[in-house]
Amino acid sequence: MKLAIIDYGAGNLRSVVKAFEFIGQECVITSSKTEIDSCEGIVLPGVGAFREAVNRLKEASLWDVLKNEAEKGKALFGICLGMQLLFDESSEFGITEGLKLIKGTVDNINTGGLPLKIPHIGWNTLCFNKKSPLYDGIENGTYVYFVHSFSAKTDAENVTAFTDYGVCTVASAEKKNILGTQFHPEKSGDKGLKILKNFCNMVEHDNFTCD
Repeated sequence: MKLAIIDYGAGNLRSVVKAFEFIGQECVITSSKTEIDSCEGIVLPGVGAFREAVNRLKEASLWDVLKNEAEKGKALFGICLGMQLLFDESSEFGITEGLKLIKGTVDNINTGGLPLKIPHIGWNTLCFNKKSPLYDGIENGTYVYFVHSFSAKTDAENVTAFTDYGVCTVASAEKKNILGTQFHPEKSGDKGLKILKNFCNMVEHDNFTCD
């Protein structure tokens, strides 16, 4: 089993690849449709601005590739900005359409008037909303690492975990074979590596169910 790590110039690819290699998972950094087709799962990392990421994916002729592969049932795992791209649209620097694979929008973190630092950078706990194989062996309250200024807003049925940063924020979302984490599992220590291993197991065994 091999994973395609999407290279579109907007992701911290080496840390993601090193994390997968550490857990013994074969992966390849690629922007090739043929190579993506040959892999069993896709990982979409991302740092930076939503609109720029969309433009880069389209310029690299990857936009329709990702949509088509996901719609055919191939596992697609978005990390940080990569997760945000899975939704319908973002308001960052004006409305920009996303991949529309999970219904919802991406907007500024709503601090509710609290004096919170934005971007949200640091370790915060997971609060599970639904049971997912992505979190097998991970305890409620586990700390993971976040770096973001925008967050997803979606129906509760799509949310597998929240985090509390003074305000409740979506930490991860899932819809069938489409998954995303707002946090960086590759930067979240042993627990993050376990989450990546769980994703690999989901891909290998075609186990995409959450309750």
